[in-house]
Amino acid sequence: MDSILTHILALSIILVFSPYLAKYLKLQTAPIEIIIGSLLGYMGWIGFDSRGSEYFDLIAEIGFLYLMFLAGLEINLKSIKKIPREHLLKAIYFLAIMGLLTPIIGHFIFKFNYIITVALPLISVGLLATLSKEHGKSSSWISMALLIGAIGEVLSITLLTILEVSIAVGFTKELIYKSTVLVLFLLMIVLFYYIFKLIFWWYPELKNRMMPHIDSSDQDFRLAIGVFLIMLVIMKVLHLELAFGAFIAGLFISTFFHHKKQLESKISSFGFGFLIPIFFIHVGSSFNYAYFISAIGIALKIMIVMLIIRLLASLSLIKLLNRKELILISLSLNMPLTLLVATATVGYRAGIMQESEYNALILASILEVIFDMIAIKAIAKR
Repeated sequence: MDSILTHILALSIILVFSPYLAKYLKLQTAPIEIIIGSLLGYMGWIGFDSRGSEYFDLIAEIGFLYLMFLAGLEINLKSIKKIPREHLLKAIYFLAIMGLLTPIIGHFIFKFNYIITVALPLISVGLLATLSKEHGKSSSWISMALLIGAIGEVLSITLLTILEVSIAVGFTKELIYKSTVLVLFLLMIVLFYYIFKLIFWWYPELKNRMMPHIDSSDQDFRLAIGVFLIMLVIMKVLHLELAFGAFIAGLFISTFFHHKKQLESKISSFGFGFLIPIFFIHVGSSFNYAYFISAIGIALKIMIVMLIIRLLASLSLIKLLNRKELILISLSLNMPLTLLVATATVGYRAGIMQESEYNALILASILEVIFDMIAIKAIAKR
């Protein structure tokens, strides 16, 4: 059978039956899709194929960006202003403790390669969107995880950008230029936030014209996707991280068009029904099992250290949350899947990491999602 048709057939079967299998096993669909994807990738049905795989890679990349877009939708900048000052300070303490513990535990105790050490405190909010969908963002631990994750995401992408440029060109003018572009972009985002806030304050009816309450032509969905794609183009032109642009696009929609309650449901249904499962399947199929034996030992160490760092950092929240919620927050912030893959790729291409370390970081990123998702499901039920 033609390999493209094999890809389509395999993906269709997984998309249809993975929710039933997840329900039967009482797990989330994400770890199920990753496991099935890895098995089918190992058998050669999907993944490393000369034909069909390029389309699979492209759709999976779009699925990841869409997941980041949904993660941005979970956060409303206006509501962040209403967050108690104590919560914001605790979130900063959490991140600061992680930053302090990382070199101590990762470099001096476990003797990790410095690229792996840099990867240990990275935080991504992408998978929080799936947890929020299941547990509700009104849950105290979900809302706190989203707050920490939003700040951590910005810091992580900034760190990764500086790392990538410094490895490629060293500490030269190019690094200063790239860092300046990133800082200016962040300042422009803040400026545009206040500009749009002022515009919608003077012309409140403009929101309803852009996203009318009675909408027979799906104008709200079209506007949201338009903002998503425009932001990706801007990030591509500026040579910045596309995932960060997708996240900001989601922030924009949730902040200024929160009046359209059914919009999030529309966007979420399209993502979790099609694009995002393909991303999870692709993640599973991307690991080469030939390196499993050589990578599993280091991968387990990386997983343990990452979780220890987050558990210790969660002690800063002890006055706000109970012990179960502290564990749930630590697990939910312990799945920086794509950031780990990006860091491993940067280090390996530069020749700083050995092949076993590279594959260990990839394997750890996959196993973390499977283990943490299952653990969160079990602990949240208790």
